[in-house]
Amino acid sequence: MIKITFPDNSVKEYAEGITPLQVAESISPRLAESVLAAKVSGEVWDLTRPLEQDATLQLLKWEDEEGKHAYWHSSAHLMAEALQELYPKVKFGIGPAVENGFYYDVDLSDAVVTDSDFVAIESKMLELAARKEDIVRQSISKADALKLFGDRNEIYKTELIDELEDGQITTYTQGGFTDLCRGPHLPNTAYIKAAKIMSVAGAYWRGDEKRKQLVRIYGITFPKKKLLDEYLAMIEEAKKRDHRKVGRELALFTFSSSVGAGLPLWLPRGTQLRQKLEDFLKQIQRRYGYEQVITPHIGAKQLYVTSGHYAKYGKDSFRPIHTPQEGEEFLLKPMNCPHHCEIFKAFPRSYKDLPLRFAEFGTVYRYEQSGELHGLTRVRGFTQDDAHLFCRPDQLKDEFLKVMDIIFIIFKALNFENFEAQISLRDPNNREKYIGSDENWEKAERAITEVCKEKGLPARIELGEAAFYGPKLDFMVKDALGRRWQLGTIQVDYNLPECFELEYTGEDNRKHRPVMIHRAPFGSMERFVAVLIEHTGGKFPLWLTPDQVAVMPVGERFNEYAYRVARQLEAQDVRVLVDDRNEKIGRKIRDNELKKIPYMLVVGEKEMENDEVSVRKQGEGDKGSMKITTFAAHLKAEVDEMMNRWE
Repeated sequence: MIKITFPDNSVKEYAEGITPLQVAESISPRLAESVLAAKVSGEVWDLTRPLEQDATLQLLKWEDEEGKHAYWHSSAHLMAEALQELYPKVKFGIGPAVENGFYYDVDLSDAVVTDSDFVAIESKMLELAARKEDIVRQSISKADALKLFGDRNEIYKTELIDELEDGQITTYTQGGFTDLCRGPHLPNTAYIKAAKIMSVAGAYWRGDEKRKQLVRIYGITFPKKKLLDEYLAMIEEAKKRDHRKVGRELALFTFSSSVGAGLPLWLPRGTQLRQKLEDFLKQIQRRYGYEQVITPHIGAKQLYVTSGHYAKYGKDSFRPIHTPQEGEEFLLKPMNCPHHCEIFKAFPRSYKDLPLRFAEFGTVYRYEQSGELHGLTRVRGFTQDDAHLFCRPDQLKDEFLKVMDIIFIIFKALNFENFEAQISLRDPNNREKYIGSDENWEKAERAITEVCKEKGLPARIELGEAAFYGPKLDFMVKDALGRRWQLGTIQVDYNLPECFELEYTGEDNRKHRPVMIHRAPFGSMERFVAVLIEHTGGKFPLWLTPDQVAVMPVGERFNEYAYRVARQLEAQDVRVLVDDRNEKIGRKIRDNELKKIPYMLVVGEKEMENDEVSVRKQGEGDKGSMKITTFAAHLKAEVDEMMNRWE
């Protein structure tokens, strides 16, 4: 008998060799119908894989991310099987699950897949799914794997097998299709009830531009057609909210091929929006004892060699800048932290000086591949709301908790109240990716997990997602459409202080290393604004929106009064525009509604005589007439109420 421990810490005994699916059946037939995979002692398994020793067990359903991952991974195999039947000459690259669905990179020889072929692929997938083909896992030797895929001339698979260790290779077979794969997968194909091919694109094999370009086919599947219909409706809504479309309509930002791909130009209204965000965070930071600093956009190459950023980001950086002085090289800075370390080193530091909190809206540069650029979410030059805290080890937890408080204030202010926390740790099987000693890593990882427990913040643990210098706490926000975005990060770092030999004099009059906290509540300002646009659809909170009020004269002879109203409101720190176009008032109202301006003030004969404005509110219509001073006080009170809510 073996002991199985469930998430509620209850323990049951089962016969050795029982599968997770059989465990689910023993609890409830209905539960067994809904589970997709199992997490066994922290590792996700197939439901049909035998349990042979004591273990913890979590049964994963559609609502669980790992459950969806297994479902979509199996769906990638189902699509590959369909492609094998439709395109007999196809050769397969890789086919992983992604955040929403899956893709498969394939070599179609001389065949072409276009939008018109999507329905045929979907139909073939559902035909195969209906056969209820078992998805069977098999361990296989390296020699047998090379022969199996070599006989089928699967050149991409054999290349992958060459790099694998013998004894650690598995395949999965369903019907007439066998794939090299670690899994996990569904028990059979019948779980897949609805399928949609989303798009097709090109992708170089293994991301290498010198290798062959394969066809990448994206798809998504669901256990119910209703879920697919809801997803497609969400996609249509997302198109309306696309930050590139809304940003153009609201004149927030633009791009220019003359300036360069991935280098955004902020227009006046977008600059105003961004500056309001920056001012908001600076105000919070002052309250928490931060000091603003400014560092150059470039740095000597050796600075980033010392920090480890050159080894990490060198391939993704712009080419080094060579000066007329022989041997002198600079880089466009990939990160702000090395510069802040040098600011710390500029003066002798005492334990009484700590913590030091340096904050900067610092622009950094990465050479992203042109095919990966996407509006503001993936750019080559972006500004981070960066801060680096240097503290004593006994101050670490308190400082970490204060950073969490700042992030929660920001999320509340911008209505990002649906979020999850993720503790990102080292990959225990690939430690060469990271710098620093095991001792430092263990201290940093322990600090983050303990702080989350003290705060009562549930956080899932993800191995292999840490930064190269330290573990981190990431915040995953769900927007208005239910999409997940990584916004806000806090990192504990014992290693960069070692790299830069940072020191402070302790109470014992000896030299000690500070602990460093990296933190960025917004992350990239560009990406944050993109997410904010799509979350709000461009209808920003009143305190943040670039134009709070549009004053609209009903005719040209009231233009002068309209500008007088605007000047009075601007004197009260209200952001105003005057729509003095020679258009009918109905057209002006419609146009300013589309611009998402919260308040519209109509002025005509009656309003001018009484020193009043006729007030309309976005989405609520006519609010009646009132004195200009009364309206200004009303708007200011509404903004103050919002700001006080986050104190």
